[in-house]
Amino acid sequence: MYIGIILAVILFIYLAMRGVSIFLAALICTLLVVVTNDLPLDKSIFEYFAFGPLGAFSFAGKFFLLFVMGAVFGRVTAASGATSSLAMAMMKKLGEQGVLWITVLAATILTYGGVVVFVVVFAMYPLGLKLLQQSNIPKRLFVAALALGSGTYTLSALPGTPSIQNVIASVSLGTDLFAAGTYGFFGAIMMFTLGMWYLEKQRKLAIKNNEGFTPNDKDLTLLASSEEQALPSWFKSIIPLIVVISTIILPRLLTGIWSGASENVLISYALKQPLLWPSIALLFGVLVTVLIFPKLQRNTLVTLGKGADDAIMPLMATAVVIGFGSVVTKTTGFLEFSQWLTNLDLPLLISVFISVSLMSAIVGSATGGLQIFLSSMSQDYINKGVDPEILHRIATMASGGFDSLPHCGAVVAILTIAGLSHKEGYKDIGIITVVIPVFVTLSTIGVYALYNT
Repeated sequence: MYIGIILAVILFIYLAMRGVSIFLAALICTLLVVVTNDLPLDKSIFEYFAFGPLGAFSFAGKFFLLFVMGAVFGRVTAASGATSSLAMAMMKKLGEQGVLWITVLAATILTYGGVVVFVVVFAMYPLGLKLLQQSNIPKRLFVAALALGSGTYTLSALPGTPSIQNVIASVSLGTDLFAAGTYGFFGAIMMFTLGMWYLEKQRKLAIKNNEGFTPNDKDLTLLASSEEQALPSWFKSIIPLIVVISTIILPRLLTGIWSGASENVLISYALKQPLLWPSIALLFGVLVTVLIFPKLQRNTLVTLGKGADDAIMPLMATAVVIGFGSVVTKTTGFLEFSQWLTNLDLPLLISVFISVSLMSAIVGSATGGLQIFLSSMSQDYINKGVDPEILHRIATMASGGFDSLPHCGAVVAILTIAGLSHKEGYKDIGIITVVIPVFVTLSTIGVYALYNT
C-alpha cells in the first residue's frame, strides 16, 4: 500500500516535469493510488476526489469567485494601462536592476495585507509583463520572485501574517498569530535574504547568457491592450490597487485601534470571511477601475468576460491536484504512516518538521498538510512537552517547504497563469519555495535548541 502512494507521487512529479497535462496526470495518479490501495473506485472518484472536504470540485467551488475576481481585476488593470503606468514609474525610480526587488516587495505587501497568493499572482502578472518587457528579464525569474514574496515567509514565518496556515495553527493550538515571534522574524529574514541572493545571481547569469523575456500570445495581448493609448498617470493608476488592499486590510486595522470594532456588523462579517471579503475587495477594485478609466467603458462586458475566462484553467488545474491529495489521505497506508511519524526516536521539533513536511509533500498543499498534522498529531507532541508557541511556528514554517513540489496546486496555478511549463519555470520556483524554506526551518530549529538547552 505504501509503494502505491510513493509511486503515485513520484509519477505525478515526473509527468508534471515532462509537461504532461496536469488534468491527465492527476487522473492517472489518482487511479494508481486507488488500485494499489484497494479503495472503492466509485467512492474514490465521486466522493474523495471530487466532492469530499479536500475534493477537487469542493476546492473549485470554494475558490471560484476568488479566482474569477482576481483574474478580472488583472485583466481590467492591464487593459486600462494602469499596470503599464505603474511599471514605468517604478522602473524610472529603481532602474532595470530593481525589477525583481519591486516584484518581491510588492507581493510581500499584498500577501501580508491579507491578499491570497492566487490574487497576488493575478494582480501582479500584468504589471510584471511590462516590467519584464522593459528590463528584458526572463519570465521564469519573475514567477520565482512572485513565489518568494507571496508564497514563503509571508505565509509561514512572519509573525502576525493573516495567511491560512497561520490562522489554522492559531485556532488549533490556542495560540495567537504572533506565536514564537522572534523565531518567526529570524526565519523570515533568512528566507528573504537567501531568496533575493539567488534571484539576483540568476538575473546576472541570464544577462551573461543572453537570456531575456519571451512573451507568449496571451502576454502579447495583455501588453498590446496597454499600449493602444497614452498611459495614464501613475497616481491615477495606483488607485484601484489601493482600493483592493485598503478594503482587505481596513477591518483588521480597525480592530486594532477601535475597541468597539468587533461589535460592528460589517467589520465582524469581513473578519469572518477570509475568501469572500477579498473577492468583494477585488470587485470594488474592478468597479473603480472601470469608473476612472473611460476607455474601459466602451467594451466593459467583453473585457470582464475575458478576465473571467482567464481564471478557469488555473482554477481547475489547481483543483485536480487537491483532489489527488484528498484520495491519498483516505488510504490505510497514509493513516498508518501518520502514526509511525509521531513515534520516531528523534528530537521532537525535528520530528515535527519531518511529519509536517511529509504530509504537505504527499498532498501537495501546505494548508492540507498542516491541517492533517494539527488535527491528528499535534496533541501528541504537546503531551511530550513541546511548547504550543514554538510548535505553532515550526509546524507552520515546515508546511511551506515540501508542499511546493511540482504537483503543488499553487505552483501549478502560478505556472499556468504565466504560461510556463514545469520544465521552463519550476527549477527557480523549487529553489525559492522548497530548498530555501527547508534550510531556514531547520536552521530555526537549531537556533531554538541552542537557546533552550
